Amino acid sequence: MIRFGISGLPAGNDDAAFLDDLLARGHRAVELPFVKDFPWKEKRCVSFGKLATERDIAVSVHAPYFAILTVEEQDRAKQCMAALEHTMKLGKALGSRIICAHLGNKHGRSGPELLDLVRARLDYLAPKVQHLGVALGLETAGKESAFGTLGDIAILANEFPFVRPLVDWAHVHAVSGGALTSKEAFASVITFLHDNFPGWMIDPLQAQFTDNLFGDKGEIKHIPYGTGSIKIGPLIEAARDAGLRMVIISEAKEQESHDAMLAEIRQTLAHGSAQQSEGRMLASGSVGFPEPVRVVLDGSYARPVGLPRPLRLSNIDKPFFPDGYTKGDLIQYYASIAPVLLPHLQDRAIVMARFPNGAEGDFFYEKQAPGHQPDWMPLAPIYSGHRGAAIDFVTARDPESLMWLANMGCIEVHPWLSRMTSVDRPDFAVFDLDPADGATWDQVIEVAKLVKVALDRIGLVGYPKTSGATGLHIYVPLDPIYEYARVRKFVESLGRLLVAANPDEITMEWDIPKRTGKVFIDHNQNVGGKTIASVYSVRPRPGAPVSAPFLWSELETVHPDDYTIATIWDRLQRSGDLFAPVLLGGQQLETAETALGLAGI
Repeated sequence: MIRFGISGLPAGNDDAAFLDDLLARGHRAVELPFVKDFPWKEKRCVSFGKLATERDIAVSVHAPYFAILTVEEQDRAKQCMAALEHTMKLGKALGSRIICAHLGNKHGRSGPELLDLVRARLDYLAPKVQHLGVALGLETAGKESAFGTLGDIAILANEFPFVRPLVDWAHVHAVSGGALTSKEAFASVITFLHDNFPGWMIDPLQAQFTDNLFGDKGEIKHIPYGTGSIKIGPLIEAARDAGLRMVIISEAKEQESHDAMLAEIRQTLAHGSAQQSEGRMLASGSVGFPEPVRVVLDGSYARPVGLPRPLRLSNIDKPFFPDGYTKGDLIQYYASIAPVLLPHLQDRAIVMARFPNGAEGDFFYEKQAPGHQPDWMPLAPIYSGHRGAAIDFVTARDPESLMWLANMGCIEVHPWLSRMTSVDRPDFAVFDLDPADGATWDQVIEVAKLVKVALDRIGLVGYPKTSGATGLHIYVPLDPIYEYARVRKFVESLGRLLVAANPDEITMEWDIPKRTGKVFIDHNQNVGGKTIASVYSVRPRPGAPVSAPFLWSELETVHPDDYTIATIWDRLQRSGDLFAPVLLGGQQLETAETALGLAGI
């Protein structure tokens, strides 16, 4: 639950010996303090990162102190952003999950002014770093003159997917006037973190710790551990009771301080006991899910503890995937992924792909709400010409809704491509690349490349995601102003051009035997009422893979099984929601239709 390490650099060039010494001392993390300049080139970072990975030591980097985000003068600001960009690139070479940066000083400016300035700097930085898979950790301010409360950082993290909070506990202690002296005080900050950041963003929480001397304007300097008023034991107790995992970096200057802190951590974990929590864990324990849910057993049912809406779960220990994941794991996954998934389901009708007996059992698709759904779950009535009446689809607007779906054996979540506010006009065009029998994943990749080239040439941007099964989906976000038939025609026309360009590998044949050995482009997914597995939906396959977004630059290396209910969390920590731009729309078809000869059709 806790990784403890130090901030420091090897004294010489023997990186392996440096890391081995860290392990011998019980350290499982290290922060490289590139605080004045960049003493290492990329080659050494790559080598060091590999050595650290072999030893299971987490590596982070502290950016130069001058690389701040509140500089107003444009030329200097560009230098600061270049330094942050370079730090993040070195972090990527090191395999780092996060780098640390300071926001900067207030200099008499108001909070809103500073937020707007930092937004401008992050807007400039975003296209340069958001693809790196390294988070920008914004360190909490330690002085009255410095900018960056946890509240400020929460606002920025909500707007920029590569930003994370980095809590310097000594700084929080200093600006609070020395308030962090008890487990309860630390717990109040942890509660704030849980309330203002999604679980995946702070799991684990990157943090720093040392003892410090402070005055009425904040931190004055670091001092040897044990000579001040902040202790690490109460933090560990509070984190353990809250289920918060942390990487804690000691910024003390003395080895004795590192040793004393680590000894106190071990003593607290060994002799303390977590507060008696109600019930048991919902999940099986085989995955370290963010925001774990506890349940109280009630006969053959389980009642989640602490949720705002009542929910009753059944058979939570039932094996649901061939490698041992349980129904409880599935329900917990959807509860944990909710902050990322729910925006993609907002105001959309959902078709449930239900597997009552797990991924290897029989399944069926259910459109009509079953009638015993919770009273608090809104339904989405959509008229069906086939039925001659409305179908009441279920919706998902909160974590409890997703948990209810999973409890129904709904492994896959299939939302409509359009929202209820524009039910006959989809928000995106979908290219569904489905390898037929005999086709390979490499062929899927080659077809995806062609789709990307074609979209580029007609002025549209697409966003790829693994299907979580054998194929790949490319979403082209649109303003919801076109009827389904028009969007379908666009996808069909572009698909047929691709077939003509590569008939040996691409097909749009409806006769299944004629698809053998080729990748099928299914343009009929772009029809009202047709649905496709949502981004972050689980798929009923061994390992519980999920449909995960990725960058075009990763196309050559990605694989459908890369991301599962166990591995998606590190991806989110590093990159945030790569599919978020799909929700913005902002693209129209007219220019593309003209290029395809569809204008006026």
